[in-house]
Order: sequence, then structure tokens, then C-alpha cells
Amino acid sequence: MKCFVTGASGFIGANLAQELAARGHRVKALLRPASDRRGLRGVEFEAVTGDVSDREGLTAALRGCEWCFHVAASYHLWLRDYGPMYAANVEGTRHVIEAAAAAGCTRIVYTSTVGCIGLPRETDRRVVPTDENAPVSEAQMSNHYKRSKWRAEQVALDLARRGAPVVIVNPSAPVGPRDVKPTPTGQVIVDFLNRRMPAYLDTGLNFVHVRDVAVGHILAAERGKVGERYILGHAQGNWTMKEAFTVLERLTGVRAPNVRVPYRVALLAAYANEAVASFTGRPPKAPLAGVRMAKYKMFFNPAKAVRELGLPQTSPEQALADAVAWFRSNGYLKR
Repeated sequence: MKCFVTGASGFIGANLAQELAARGHRVKALLRPASDRRGLRGVEFEAVTGDVSDREGLTAALRGCEWCFHVAASYHLWLRDYGPMYAANVEGTRHVIEAAAAAGCTRIVYTSTVGCIGLPRETDRRVVPTDENAPVSEAQMSNHYKRSKWRAEQVALDLARRGAPVVIVNPSAPVGPRDVKPTPTGQVIVDFLNRRMPAYLDTGLNFVHVRDVAVGHILAAERGKVGERYILGHAQGNWTMKEAFTVLERLTGVRAPNVRVPYRVALLAAYANEAVASFTGRPPKAPLAGVRMAKYKMFFNPAKAVRELGLPQTSPEQALADAVAWFRSNGYLKR
């Protein structure tokens, strides 16, 4: 298949391009002029310069493509002006899907986020992982990033109802190689390796190998049902941060932090950080949106994707080990 990939220089996008090329598919990657292409090293692809805001450019670039993977997104937890993020995530999604449908793509896979899935509930002090059927609404989107992705997902669902062959995937917290930026989860691993993680918040994530997420995109194109959503996560990957740090300590020999920061202290620090950011214009180290999300353990159940797509389930420990190895070999550790 000839595959069009937006966001190919990003963490998931680069791993997706690699997996597509390894399976013999031809990859056409939409890249902005200033994109950092280090994550695409060793991947065979055709680059096309452009942006999701350019309707005409997208229409031309998608001609002849059979699958479209819309992975690109603007991800910020703090901005002085959130308008450009909404434009990229919401209207950009509309532009890509409409152009792909007009080009005759047989499958359009839209990359959403588990942030658009209903929050897990707690029963008898136990967090019950949630799935695609959990009730959810825009009112639950607690920050601008989640709200913009929620609206983008509604655009994708609406276009699917109108006949576009759209399948939606909702990755949880991917870790692994090619995390160039790095992502917020990757940055936690880098900070841990550099011994800059003196304490932790009592939160949790669903850790999943980024390679499984990339393969999940391909499986969604092959087997996914139009108009459906699939959580790309790991059934055994629901770990608290303390549990994740314990695994990292075992893998690396670096001592895990044993001081837990109370949520209220973190929240007050975030307010102070954002007050300073409003004057300096520099993003806060601890955005308020991030701290508020950390109040909940983001545990999810990927059974639907495992059952219907055949989503691989590489162990979360292996995912962390591969991330550590990649960061170590690519110069992210301080001497």
C-alpha cells in the first residue's frame, strides 16, 4: 500500500513509518520545513513538505495514496494563545480526512488519545480500568489540549458517519525508541536516568510499547471497523508512578524516588509556576493542566483492540528497557 503519514517526525509517527516500511508499504511523510527528522533515521520514505492547514497541498500530496494515517497533533499543556492549537488539531483533522476521502483512500486512521476516553472509576479503593464504552462528554475535557483532541475526534466521527472510511485509535502512554523530543512520559524517564527525579506524584498511566502502538495503527487500517474507536494500550500496563520507578530502578540500578509529593502541594506549585510563566512567556516546568491530570490514575482496558485487531502485547517492562537503551545510546544522559 502507498501510505500517507502526517506527524511522521513525531514519536508515534516515526515508529509507524518504520513499521510500515518494514512491512513493504511505501511511506509518504508530510513534514514541515523545520521538522526534526532524527526519529526517521534508517526509515525509507518519501518526504513531502507541507502542513495540515494547507487544504490544496494535502489534496495534491494524497493523490495515489491508499491509506492515510493522521498522527500529527499540536500538544501543549500551557500556551499564552491556544487558538493555533485548536486550528491544528480540529480544523487540521478535518482538512486531512476530507482530502484523504477525496483522494479515494480506503482507510483513514485518525490518532486520538485516551484523554478522550471516560475517566476510570474507583471502587473499594481500587481503580477500575475504563474502555471505549465509558460515558464521556466534552465537559470532562479538563484542559485545552484534551478539549481540542475531543473536538477533533468528533470531526472524525462525523466524517465517518458521512461515508469517510475513518477508524480512530486512542493510544495510552507509549514508551520506547525514537522519542526524540522527548514526550512528557519520555522526559520522566530521562529525568530519572539523570537523577533529577527526587519525588513523585501518586498518579498512574497505562504504559505500552510504542512499537505495539505503531503496529496497532496498521492493524486498524487492515481490520478496524469504520467509525469505531480502539484503545492502544497494554492489559498489564496499568502502573502507578511508584511501580514504574521500581521497574526502572531494577532495570538501571538508579535508585527510585521514595518521597511522595502531596497533590495539594503540587497544585500550589503549578499555580506559582503559571503565574511566573504569564510574565516571562516561558512554559512552566509544572503546568497546571498536567498536575490536574495527575490527580487521576489513567488506567485503561485495551481488550477491544486485542480482540478485534490482534494488538500485540509486548511487556511494559520491555518497553521501559527499550526506552532506556535508546535514550542512553542517543546522548540524553548527562555525565
